[in-house]
Amino acid sequence: MAVSALSRGLRALSLSGGTCKQVLSQVPRYGEGLPEISRMSSVNNAVCQWRGFLTSPHLEQNRTLWKQREKYTIRPVGMKKTGGRDWTGKIRTHGIGGGHKQRHRIIDFQRLRYESGKEEKPFEERVLEVRYDPCRSADIALVAGGNRKRWIIATENMEMGDVVKSSGVIGRMAVAAKEGDAHPLGALPVGTLINNLELYPGKGAQVIRAAGTSGVLLRKVSGTAIVQLPSKHQIQVSETCVATVGRVSNIDHNKRIIGKAGRNRWLGIRPSSGLWQRKGGWAGRKIKPLPPMKSYVNMPSVTART
Repeated sequence: MAVSALSRGLRALSLSGGTCKQVLSQVPRYGEGLPEISRMSSVNNAVCQWRGFLTSPHLEQNRTLWKQREKYTIRPVGMKKTGGRDWTGKIRTHGIGGGHKQRHRIIDFQRLRYESGKEEKPFEERVLEVRYDPCRSADIALVAGGNRKRWIIATENMEMGDVVKSSGVIGRMAVAAKEGDAHPLGALPVGTLINNLELYPGKGAQVIRAAGTSGVLLRKVSGTAIVQLPSKHQIQVSETCVATVGRVSNIDHNKRIIGKAGRNRWLGIRPSSGLWQRKGGWAGRKIKPLPPMKSYVNMPSVTART
């Protein structure tokens, strides 16, 4: 912190023009034998051309600017690699480093994002493009509707020219939704394959987003829905949580062949250390029962009901 404060203070003294001449006029002479031109050039190099220290906090300030955008854009955003290190320069996540340069495309995980003046109305969007994304295993799709364009996670059979629908209406009868449509869980029939599921209404999809994955809507109970995740775990969420119908695209992602060690380096995966380490109790197969169902619904307590 002290080095950073000193760097900022010296950088603030980087003046130009008449102001720099005023500061230099107040600097005392170094000696009687030192010429005026030499004195001016030395002070100029020391004050006016100060560039600051290259510290870790300065690197951190420029590292995550692509994550802090307030205005949405469909244009690719430049990324800076971390190498698995935090702001102090220490490795926090091993196995990360190098790799091909990537650009980030901002994904809108909140499918039910209404335009201004068109709230609470179902809307349709047309798929303009389905392409590869270097930042995730699944493919992404560029959709357009109304006065906007946005990137979403593509489903298995989504193609250019398809029309996808997003609705927040829960009717008395279950809807006959097609693949790629987004509906609340309360509007879908039991047994539907879903992906990009919200855990809290309006927060955006948080689970079932990897390539080739899908969950199953098992049952609906008193305003909530029970969903089985790809890991066979079951969770309970509100029936107003929105999910996309179908399976995530790029289903053959787990069948790809790396072929050589260099391809992992292209992907930014560093090799592990060659140090031999004895395997402990974590190694080996274990048959464990599934954990109890996790609920993301704030149900009222027994005392509150009475």
